[in-house]
Amino acid sequence: MTEKQFSRAKKLLRRLCANYDRGNCLLLDDGYDSCPCPQLISNTLLCRYFRSAVLPADQELCEEILGACLKYCAGCGSPFVAVARNTIYCPICAADRVRRSKRRWAAKNRMQSRKSRA
Repeated sequence: MTEKQFSRAKKLLRRLCANYDRGNCLLLDDGYDSCPCPQLISNTLLCRYFRSAVLPADQELCEEILGACLKYCAGCGSPFVAVARNTIYCPICAADRVRRSKRRWAAKNRMQSRKSRA
């Protein structure tokens, strides 16, 4: 990230992140020692929560930082970071499509096995 992007990301983090508490990260807090927010310290995208829940609030910054990696799911329309160029579904919709495909395949093969027994 450039310095300008980093500055905008910090402002966004302080304003919208549910896990941010006066410079500390509540997700990483073990109850004894407070842990500083890694997203505030680093100039890269480390926090998955920030990337998936906070960063999409500023669409312009999100597209600047993620570039071509950010895509919108063809199933539900939510933004997600694509692992490969040909990915068109978010992980949740992709898993759902795989389950439905396997269910159809199993039903089809069950019918064929019943016909071959008869």
